Amino acid sequence: MNQPVDITFEPELEQVRAAREIVQRTTRVTLLDSARFLSRYGGGSIYLKCENMQRTGSYKIRGATYRLSQLTEEERSRGVVAASAGNHAQGVAFAARELGIPATIFMPLDVPIPKLEATRNYGADVVLHGNNVAESLAGAQEFAESTGAVFIHPYNHPDIITGQGTLALDIVDQLPDVDTIIVPIGGGGLAGGLAATAKRLAAEQGREIRVIGVQSANSAPFPVSVAEGHPVKIQAKPTIADGIAVDVPGSLSFELVRKYVDEIITVTEDDISRAILLLLERAKLVVEGAGATTVAAILAGKAPSEGKTVAVLTGGNVDPMMLEKVISTGLTASERYLKLNIGLQDRPGHLARISSILASIDANVIEVLHTRHNKGLQINQVELEISVETRGTEHATLVLDRLREAGYNPRVDRNASL
Repeated sequence: MNQPVDITFEPELEQVRAAREIVQRTTRVTLLDSARFLSRYGGGSIYLKCENMQRTGSYKIRGATYRLSQLTEEERSRGVVAASAGNHAQGVAFAARELGIPATIFMPLDVPIPKLEATRNYGADVVLHGNNVAESLAGAQEFAESTGAVFIHPYNHPDIITGQGTLALDIVDQLPDVDTIIVPIGGGGLAGGLAATAKRLAAEQGREIRVIGVQSANSAPFPVSVAEGHPVKIQAKPTIADGIAVDVPGSLSFELVRKYVDEIITVTEDDISRAILLLLERAKLVVEGAGATTVAAILAGKAPSEGKTVAVLTGGNVDPMMLEKVISTGLTASERYLKLNIGLQDRPGHLARISSILASIDANVIEVLHTRHNKGLQINQVELEISVETRGTEHATLVLDRLREAGYNPRVDRNASL
């Protein structure tokens, strides 16, 4: 078990303000936009901070730029090395190019092609190593030891945390009377830096800003770590929110999150899928799973608040193939796609009758399978597997009710997707 650590680092407000002057060389001030369509879920006024529209597609460039800017000339001459499957890789590669520092990035063998190509296009030397980020990380650390390159940690370094804290300055500049900020938590660098900075800004103004952190329920080491009082390593499960999938908090970031983040909540895979789909449809924003966890928390009713709330969308670097799967899952989770299994007596007319019922309530049939071969069917029985497109929960309920009123017993396949 990990032992408690005595970590005293905290980013001072003047440090973060000075860091922003440096970070602005490689970043832009991203849109902070009203999201009225979310207010009915969370109460008050909700705004989206669109770091998915940041250069390199995520907030990570902030910490990477500041961290690299603080290297000595001798350290710069040795180059830098990092490990990542996406956002950190691109942030380090871009910042290194802008600062004239050689960069080597270790990425897993199965890294999505768009992320691999983007990292290379930013000028980094990419090494494909390992079957996951942990193995890539080990390779990067070995490379640093053997070559003298400076290893750039994705979240557990004072300069990274300070750089990420600049996001809080932008939010308060754009919405001076913000009451609550909802932020994703992975290793905790962004959440810790943002929360500490936001709290200090609020103190200067003689008021409070509440900070809520969000993790995927499949990869949530912070709730148990905070309860235990020190970083605890968990057995993480795969998650759509791969950008915040960590198994243990950073030692530095943990202390900041524990001190300054008011509440930590978790969201399910279905919650995240619904959020991605809603942001795509209503806000016309492409947001990756990690970045959408804040909106997922609002949709799930887990982050109610009064006043003005900012949900940080941390990134938009989603692989197109993954996006296709997520949209499909989101449609199913929103009950806009139903796969029904209906047991029938083997007589003519049932399929026509069921089709007529569905047509009468404007439910669109996508696919039909009529089979006698499913396990458990009697000799005179068949099973109808029918996929139906609906307009949401109320319409889906109507579909089921009408079929039951007609004497059928439809079973919903909750694991189905397009």
